[in-house]
Amino acid sequence: MSVPQERKLGEAIMRQIMPDPDYLDDPVLLDYLQSIWQPLKESARQLGNLTPELDESFSWGLFLVRDRSVNAFALPGGYMGVHLGLIAIVTSRDELAAVMGHELSHVTQRHIARMQDSQGKQTPWMIASIMLGVLAASKSPDAANAMIMGGTASVAQSQLNFSRDMEREADRLGYAVMTNAGFEPQGVVGMFQKLAQASRLNDSGGYPYLRSHPLTTERIGDMQSRMGIDVTETKARPQAMAHAMMQARARALMSKRAEEIQDLVLAYENETNTRITEAQQAGLLYAAVLAYTEQRQADKALQVLNRLLVLSANDAQGLSAARWLAADTQRRLGRHAECLKFLNDVPASRARLLLQAQCRVASQKPALIEQAGDQLQLWLADHPRDPLAWDVTAYAYAQSSQGLRALRAEAEAKAVRLDEVAAIDRLRAAQSLARELTQQGKLDLGGQQEASIIDARLRALEAKRRELLHPNK
Repeated sequence: MSVPQERKLGEAIMRQIMPDPDYLDDPVLLDYLQSIWQPLKESARQLGNLTPELDESFSWGLFLVRDRSVNAFALPGGYMGVHLGLIAIVTSRDELAAVMGHELSHVTQRHIARMQDSQGKQTPWMIASIMLGVLAASKSPDAANAMIMGGTASVAQSQLNFSRDMEREADRLGYAVMTNAGFEPQGVVGMFQKLAQASRLNDSGGYPYLRSHPLTTERIGDMQSRMGIDVTETKARPQAMAHAMMQARARALMSKRAEEIQDLVLAYENETNTRITEAQQAGLLYAAVLAYTEQRQADKALQVLNRLLVLSANDAQGLSAARWLAADTQRRLGRHAECLKFLNDVPASRARLLLQAQCRVASQKPALIEQAGDQLQLWLADHPRDPLAWDVTAYAYAQSSQGLRALRAEAEAKAVRLDEVAAIDRLRAAQSLARELTQQGKLDLGGQQEASIIDARLRALEAKRRELLHPNK
């Protein structure tokens, strides 16, 4: 399997994943994961694990899955999914780095391609269907089983599970990558402990061949000998306040039903243990703010938010996370000026940029809307594959009566999400609007330039669509 083929295989799988309602693009959690992911990638480059060809050709896209199971997975082409359940259970950045370094090593060593080579009769699209079966298993084992009915049980067994050698290789290289990136080796120990516990709690005994990451005593022993650490005697590292807040955010985002949101409130209101750490207190407060806001209890949300801001005042990263939450809470309460004030003290990040743009556009003040549009255009020049940025850009243009640009931004958001059909529909609507404006004599020079871009993008996406429908032509 060539590198371009592997990239296309990853995109084919992502086309099935992205429309799922549990596919999640949360800027705060993704910024946090990127702060771990980028050092790991740089470390892999330094160690020679990540070749220039893969670095250049793969997508390297991170995304979240709204799922309580403790899991992360790598897909062909460099895509990596992280379940909210994993973030909610780990107690440090080091433990997350242990998982992400392992998954990164599966990608850099091209284990999917190597498995396909070892199973010469299997096509990449068979692999894609089987991998989608793996991802569906956490929601519905019956659905997962149906997705792999096209292959025999032996084929599923050979493709769903990385070989023991490949797992050892990912363990060994992942450990080297994470420690070279500056993360503590104890993260591996803590992660193994949590995976072992999660395996005991979650394993129903059904569909054993769907376990893509078997946790064996042999693998644990191998890592123990590599680190010279006895797992049973290793104490947990102190939890950082910012990480506790990210845990709380993951728990809140997993809570979709009213009773689950109420559980977050009760966890805060019923906490009587005076010996919990400040980090644990911060996590309870953060989750309570999100829950009260969701329940539209504004006064309680703001009261708890003030407690969180005071508690995190002496922790730079914790205070930054608390201030972003304060800004977002004000936005959700319709207080856009207050939202922007809190963001003044938040360091630059994707989450800050998007929230600031949302507040400016929602203010309905022309000057602020223009600022939001200009700011987003600068961001998209460097990050053209950011779907949320395109969404907010479309909103900004619509609010400022720039219909042509709004339609193109909507199309770009669909294209980035690999929905070429919807993108083509938006671009054709933009073409119709451009013709209408031309007939009315209202298409200025800027509009003409935009219309030319729309025509070019439509031709490119139609060609892409034809390629997907007829890949052999």
